[in-house]
Formats: sequence, structure tokens, C-alpha cells
Amino acid sequence: MALKHEPTTPHHSAREALRVLETIAGHADGVTDTALARRTGLGDRRLTPLLLMLRREGYVERTSDGAYVAGAALALIDSTRDRESAVREKLQQTLDRLRDSVGAAVYMSRYVDGEIKVDQYAAGPTTPVVHEWVDFRFSAHATAIGKSLLGQLDRDGRRDHLARHKMARLTSRTITSDKLLLSRLESQPPSTPVLDLQEYAVGTVCAAVPIPSGSSVGCLALSLPVEDAHRLRQAADRLHRHAAPLLLSLAI
Repeated sequence: MALKHEPTTPHHSAREALRVLETIAGHADGVTDTALARRTGLGDRRLTPLLLMLRREGYVERTSDGAYVAGAALALIDSTRDRESAVREKLQQTLDRLRDSVGAAVYMSRYVDGEIKVDQYAAGPTTPVVHEWVDFRFSAHATAIGKSLLGQLDRDGRRDHLARHKMARLTSRTITSDKLLLSRLESQPPSTPVLDLQEYAVGTVCAAVPIPSGSSVGCLALSLPVEDAHRLRQAADRLHRHAAPLLLSLAI
């Protein structure tokens, strides 16, 4: 199954951050920002925010003399025998921070073996998780998560999924025409957030942005009560701008 993949800004940022991180990791005694710029080919306008992000995530630390060295988070991932658990913990920390930043429950999902899987999420008393009243695996046509994941597949991949899962009407706003849904997915710009405006559940609005990692299809999503719908697009844009740390954690 081919993927419909075009790099997004977070994707580029994660790749650049990985290049910076690899350069720093290769210098046990530390490397200055001037040397980093020379070795990575990145100018100050790109390098400075990348270093700030890497320091915030704990992947990089700055010594007293201004040099950059590998941070505790990177050392933990590199040294632990249970690397998968360490990465999962790091992703959860990032999701928790995103939840607080956007003021909404956030979710990280992937398309695995032809099905939708919500890997991790971050919610809280003031940012409740959406009630999964219909299994997300069977409601891709109605959810922002599902539409974002399907949108990253090629036409045959989308048709295959819809052929296996009936497009049931979940609310009065649910799209049940495969022709209409496929047309909208085809016209959706890759980096534009996909929205669910009470299509899955009355009283809830959602948005999702793609976070592809290599050949893996994934997305980052958020949900809000309908009374906060006026915040949806701004929150989705913020989610998109801050997706790079998640992509980086998946790539390390």
C-alpha cells in the first residue's frame, strides 16, 4: 500500500533537529553553536529554535562554557534495555506538554496493518478525552483522526479501508458517501488540519494533523467540547507547529 506523503514543516524541523542531535552526540566534549552551524549547514534562524527545542525536550544540555552536549533524555533512551518503554515515556511527556499548551486533550495515532490505532493520549480534568462510543477502528470516515490517516494513504489504500468498514451515520453531520469523502480527502492539502465538526459525536469537535515517520502513517489530534469550537483552528495550528518533538522522538 503506497503512502501519499509530502513533507510538512514539522517533518522538516524534526529532520533538521535530528541532524543537529547527531552532530552533538558525536562530540562527547561538546560542540559550540558556531561549529554546529558549520557542520549542519543551518543558519542562526533555524539553528537557534532547534537548539531551544532540543534543550526543552532534554535531548541536549549546554555546559558552563557555552558548548552543547547530549542531554539526559537522550542518554536514557540510548542506555536503557527497554528502549520502547523509554521512548513511550518521553512521548507521553511531550503529549502532556502539548495538552497544556493547546488547552485540549491530545492523541497520537497510527495506521497499523490496515487499522486505526490510538497509541497514546493526554487528557485531564479540564481537558477530557472524547467518549469513544463507536470504536475508532470502525469510524474513520467520521473522525479527524481517521480522515487524517486515510488522507495519507493512496487512493487504493483509502478504497480498501472503506470497503472493509461501512460508513455508518453517527450524527446528522456524518459523511456517509464514499464518493464525497474520497473527494474531500483528495483535495485536502497535506499540511492542513483535518476537522471533525460533530461528525463523530454531538457536542465534540476535533482536529488532526499528519505526523508521518518514515513509511509509517501517523497523526496528532485534539478534541474540544463544542462550546470551545471557536478555539479549534487556532489550537490545531498550534498543535501542528509543535509536532516536531514527537516526530523527533519517533525517529531517535
